[in-house]
Amino acid sequence: FLEYIQGGCLLNFVVGVDFTGSNGDPRDPSSLHYLGHATPNQYTQAITAVGNVIQDYDSDQLYPAFGFGARLPPTWQVSHQFSLNGNPSEPDCHGIQGILGAYQQCINSVQLYGPTNASPIVGNVAKMAREALHQQQAKDYYILLLITDGILTDMDQTIHMIIEASELPMSIIIVGVGNADFSDMERLDADDALLSIGNRKAKRDIVQFVPFRDFKNVPSHKLASAVLEELPDQLAGYYNTNRLPPIHE
Repeated sequence: FLEYIQGGCLLNFVVGVDFTGSNGDPRDPSSLHYLGHATPNQYTQAITAVGNVIQDYDSDQLYPAFGFGARLPPTWQVSHQFSLNGNPSEPDCHGIQGILGAYQQCINSVQLYGPTNASPIVGNVAKMAREALHQQQAKDYYILLLITDGILTDMDQTIHMIIEASELPMSIIIVGVGNADFSDMERLDADDALLSIGNRKAKRDIVQFVPFRDFKNVPSHKLASAVLEELPDQLAGYYNTNRLPPIHE
C-alpha cells in the first residue's frame, strides 16, 4: 500500500449522506441529523474521523459530497443524488470543514424523505473511477464514504453496481448510524465470500461496513482504523492484479 501512496497514487475521497425521513426531523433532538447537541451527531463524527485520515493522501483537498433521499427546493422533487453545496455542476467541497459546512446548510434547506436508494451515488463514483481505467500506472484511486441510517431500498441494484465497480480502482466504506438492524448490510461487506447476485460475481471485495454504534464511546481514531482497515489491501490488490506500477518507483 505505502509503495503506491509514496509512489504518487492519489486517494480521491467522495462522501454520500443519507437524508431519508427515517433519520427523524432535524429539529428534533432525537434525530440523527440534529445539530444542537454539544457532541457532534454521528454523521459529522463519521465524516470527520474518516476524512481526517484520508485528507493526508488527497493533495487537492477537493471532495465531491452528495446527499440522497431528500426533497429539494424549489420543486420539492425527491432526489437520489444531489450536491451538498447546492451546486450540481461543481459538487466539490474544500477540505473536511467544507463538507461539514455544506452538510449543515443542506440539513436546514431540504426535506428528509425517501426511499433509501444508494445505487445512483455508487454508480456516479464508479463513473469517475472508470475514467482512471486507461492509466498505465497507479495514479488515481477512489473512495466512497456512504453514511446511512438503514437498509437500502435498492439493495439488488446496489449489489449490481458494486459488482461492476469491483473491476475499477475504487473502494466503498459504509458507516451505519443509528440503531437499525444492519444484518443485510453485512452482506455487502463480503469478507467470507465474494459478493454475488444471480450469475454475477464480484472480482474482489471492495466494501467495508461498520456500524457506528460499536464505536460510540471510543476515540475517533478507533472508528477511522476500523473503517479503513481493508483499504490498504483493496488498493494494493487492485494495482497488483492489474500489474500497474507506482508512478515513481
